[in-house]
Amino acid sequence: MDNIDEKEIRPERKPIHEPDQADTLGSSEVQEDDMETTEEDTGWKQHWDLLLGLLILVSMMVLRFGFNYEPPKPINFAIHAVAFLLAGWRVAYMAWRKAKRGDFFNEFVLMTVATLGAFYIGSYSEGVAVMVFYCIGEWFQDSAVDKTKKSIRALLDVRPDRVTVIRSGNAQLVKAADVQTGETIQVKSGEKVGLDGELLSEKASFNTAALTGESRPDTKYKGDAVLAGMINGQSVVDVKVTALFKDSKLSRILEMVQDATARKSQTQLFISRFAKIYTPVVFLLAVGVCFLPYFWVDHYSFSTWFYRALVFLVISCPCALVVSIPLGYFGGIGLASRNGILFKGGNFMDVMTKVDTVVMDKTGTLTKGVFKVQEVIAANGNKEELIRLAAGMEKNSTHPVAKAVTEYAKGQSGIVNAENIEEIPGHGLKGTVDGKTVLAGNMKLLKEYNISFPPEVAKTVDTIVIIAIDKQYVGYITIADEIKEDAAKAIRDMHGLGIRTVMLSGDKQSVVDEAARKLDLDEAYGDLLPDGKVQRVQQLKDEGRRIAFVGDGVNDAPVVALADAGIAMGGLGSDATIETADIVIQNDQPSKIVTAIRTGKITRGIVWQNITMAMVVKGIVLVLGAGGVATLWEAVIADVGVALLAILNAVRIQRMRL
Repeated sequence: MDNIDEKEIRPERKPIHEPDQADTLGSSEVQEDDMETTEEDTGWKQHWDLLLGLLILVSMMVLRFGFNYEPPKPINFAIHAVAFLLAGWRVAYMAWRKAKRGDFFNEFVLMTVATLGAFYIGSYSEGVAVMVFYCIGEWFQDSAVDKTKKSIRALLDVRPDRVTVIRSGNAQLVKAADVQTGETIQVKSGEKVGLDGELLSEKASFNTAALTGESRPDTKYKGDAVLAGMINGQSVVDVKVTALFKDSKLSRILEMVQDATARKSQTQLFISRFAKIYTPVVFLLAVGVCFLPYFWVDHYSFSTWFYRALVFLVISCPCALVVSIPLGYFGGIGLASRNGILFKGGNFMDVMTKVDTVVMDKTGTLTKGVFKVQEVIAANGNKEELIRLAAGMEKNSTHPVAKAVTEYAKGQSGIVNAENIEEIPGHGLKGTVDGKTVLAGNMKLLKEYNISFPPEVAKTVDTIVIIAIDKQYVGYITIADEIKEDAAKAIRDMHGLGIRTVMLSGDKQSVVDEAARKLDLDEAYGDLLPDGKVQRVQQLKDEGRRIAFVGDGVNDAPVVALADAGIAMGGLGSDATIETADIVIQNDQPSKIVTAIRTGKITRGIVWQNITMAMVVKGIVLVLGAGGVATLWEAVIADVGVALLAILNAVRIQRMRL
């Protein structure tokens, strides 16, 4: 049998290495008491002061350039000072607070210094423009981040707020959060299921597109699990609630996605650290631009070189980098979610772009994990008795092979009651029936107890359950699994990306070899216990390979923890899967492995496009500003323009098709 014979051990959540909680420079990323925005903060009503400041600036510019009129200097100063206070009081306040803490090298101080410097040399309009357009750029950035986060949540949060619950024989419409486990809810045709539960009706069809990205109807039968977010098909059905609203699989996925936006990629961490070095260097260079020319320029003018230093400061602001990069990763998370893939952080997107070896479990990953009995061979010819005995041993197990045996035995009368059941990891079961010791498992189990069996048993290709009573072989049952429809295509696509494919399984080598032959895998290893899988993966890591391991997330927990990226199949079916894996594929399709890799590559590509674009534009304007060619207006337009272009480039990720 496959390694899922072993005891299910609920794994600890794989530790995530979180970044230091240092302040970043984009206002939408600022921590604690900084200018942290909420969904409501991005509306125009919350920015009336900024808009009023912009109106004053535009009015003064119309007077200046349209009517060639400029008020007397004191009045001109006062009007622009009011516009500055309206538009930039938040920035100035944050600059003061940070300066009090000894943090002088940040964008708030940078923008405040540049603005006040412009006022000092009499460039009032330019000074106000620096602050107004900087704040408008931040507003757009915050709005883009908020909309991206909301779109991700809206994509997944498909739970209805109210459900119909049956109480005292009457149907009542109540809040989903008020329904307790064990109660029965009624779901009408076309309605969304509000809570996780067990189907009480005989049969029903559900649309699971909101959960898996697949619109194909999924037929459920009485006793099957039904999850919040599924849409009921054509008939009214009853569902017994098995989890509270806050504990549903979908609720946990939503929490996971919210956490994902806080887990920074290596690129984000690099840019944050880069900004902490870059900003003070820029301040020093600006000081140099202002004062050093005194030593070699004839007719040195302080106001001229001070103005150039201000241009240098404005264009050096790294907000386009610091905000557009996390926004790119948010977009990637949203794109993956729409395709039924949940990344637990942008850092795992980076990992997937570097993966060169995908290691996969067999059962439930490349195969459907739906076993069916193929043949029953009894040494004494009594097949019914053998099935009754095997079902008695397996009926308390949740293993797919055990389910296949008990399903096959349905309708058989007098299934035996086994006692003192002991599960032997990777081997099978041991128990007692009528005082006799019964073994039910694979060949390794019988070899462990030195029990001989006919040679033809070892030649069987299918998964096999061998039965022995009091150390005497009595027969065996063959069980076969089926390869998933898209598994072969997934392997071909991985090979097309230059990725090495490896299958590890606890099933016997002959079964593994047959599956590997059909799928054209590079390598396949069978007869592995969990520690054997760990050893194989460690060997690959020792070769310098970057590993993604794909499994069902419960019994493969040690390998998931060892791999660079742990991918769980069937995340909606297992709490442990969601907790252990770095990436969850919701619809069990192996082809989504390739989709996850492509999503990571697309996201990383756009992020580096933004980095390159910002650095090139800023570098050009920095040189032009230091040389006296670029003005404050051009610096502002370049800074805000490159930020908006980077945002638009990042947002387009969510509109892409994979």
